Amino acid sequence: MELGNKIRKLRLSLGLTQEDVAARADLARSFISQVETGKTSPTLENLERIIKAVGSDLKTFFSDFKSQKVLYKRDERVPVYDEPKGITSQMLMNEVEDKKIDAFIVSLEPGSETEVEDFHEGDEFGFVFEGELTLSLDEKSYELNEGDCFYYQADKIHQLKNHSREKKAKILWIKID
Repeated sequence: MELGNKIRKLRLSLGLTQEDVAARADLARSFISQVETGKTSPTLENLERIIKAVGSDLKTFFSDFKSQKVLYKRDERVPVYDEPKGITSQMLMNEVEDKKIDAFIVSLEPGSETEVEDFHEGDEFGFVFEGELTLSLDEKSYELNEGDCFYYQADKIHQLKNHSREKKAKILWIKID
């Protein structure tokens, strides 16, 4: 994506006008327009001011110029180590340093439970593919069956338990920063 188009896309994603960006960057609106249409190239100093005005920084702005991975194959999944006994997890996407989401397939053997996670920033979502689980959030518990899903802000102490003595449980667990 060319420089001007990327600035325009960021500006519009924030609902900003060229006047808004110009005011934030202390530049003329006509200059912002010329940069967006590719009629002029800004100095590095002015480029940095524009990029900050649209909510980014130079490193992040230019790191997006590399091709973004879209497809993650099954054989690229990354196993998660140091899980409690009976818990098996796989990261569904590798190379996700810049993403604000982590997705996992988590299998809980009968009678197993995840470690108690302390509160943290972000949100968490889960979908139960098979089995039955108990989700504990602070002092409250929720029973989940196959086909159920959950969502919560991770500002609570949380844990999943498979109380079944016979059946494994399997979920898609998504953590969003």
